[in-house]
Amino acid sequence: MKTTDIAIVGGGPAGLCAAISAASSGARVSIIERNNSLGGQLNKQTHMFFGSEKQYAATRGIDITGILLNEIKKYEDRVEIINSTNVVGLYEDQIITLMENESKYYKMKPEAIIVATGAYEKFLSFSNNDLPGIYGAGAVQTLMNIYGVKPGKRVLMVGAGNIGLIVSYQLMQAGVKVVAIIDAAPKIGGYLVHASKVRRMGIPIYTSHTVKEAIGSSELEKAVIWQVDGNFQPIPNTETIFDVDVMCISVGLSPLNELLSMAGCEMKYVSFLSGFVPYRYSNYETTISNIFTAGDSCGIEEASSAMVEGYLAGLHAAEKIGKRHPSFEERVQDYTSQLNNLRSGPEGRHILSGINQIERRRDYA
Repeated sequence: MKTTDIAIVGGGPAGLCAAISAASSGARVSIIERNNSLGGQLNKQTHMFFGSEKQYAATRGIDITGILLNEIKKYEDRVEIINSTNVVGLYEDQIITLMENESKYYKMKPEAIIVATGAYEKFLSFSNNDLPGIYGAGAVQTLMNIYGVKPGKRVLMVGAGNIGLIVSYQLMQAGVKVVAIIDAAPKIGGYLVHASKVRRMGIPIYTSHTVKEAIGSSELEKAVIWQVDGNFQPIPNTETIFDVDVMCISVGLSPLNELLSMAGCEMKYVSFLSGFVPYRYSNYETTISNIFTAGDSCGIEEASSAMVEGYLAGLHAAEKIGKRHPSFEERVQDYTSQLNNLRSGPEGRHILSGINQIERRRDYA
């Protein structure tokens, strides 16, 4: 059985930053990533980040991966990278089971575990939603930004949040026609700067609209949308038909945290955090001792917040096993301040309200 000080499940923005903090604290770290390379969602993001310089503002996501990996190289003597490996079990005795390259099965016993598994895409229910040509936004980003493949010629984007707006812009840059962006909400959910960019490119945005059905025999040929009322109920006789060969679904993410449930962590559904999330203490430890979490697995936010949470989780997990960073207090204070700044806007108030519902306090009496 393999051993390590800290096992980090997930090599995306939160996982990489957790590894940097933990390794700089003196802990031996194993990063376990199901894909064949690290970076997670950062590898799909060709747009420049917001935030401050500390969260790499004005830097593209694909370049941030390289920055974080270069930082990890400083501690390569104590960081093990395990790619193309799924964690298939996290048990009450805190042994994790791994399947490497779909052929090698083995166990690992860490002193602490940080679950940074990210999120999965939500989907929509409508007639023929399984036709070829209907993708999640993440799949479209992967095709274009990682493999350089256009998903089609004419796209209907479903979802006017930041991802929907950004991917629409990227599609147009790649020479793909975006016929429209629709969203069931009465207002655009993404930043207005992104909405303004796509509108300048001539893409119409239909709020209070959703998909009625997809039409096609062997692949997507048409998409039918219709208007919804204030209760999100469809309004008859408001249908519009678009000739498209791609429908891109970008209606949000849900935390990916089945491993935490499997380990026995207490969970709660919190709408402000986009799904079931673990109760946790201020040090990012769950209700199961020595199991920590960070990033989208404990509530959907921007990648900037996920990275800062990763840094904090790495510091706290290392301290819990006796590997306290020499500048522990200063770093915790700095990262906490960064998170507060990132959560200072209207959307941040929702996030903070959600965190208040799951954050536990230690009873030292």
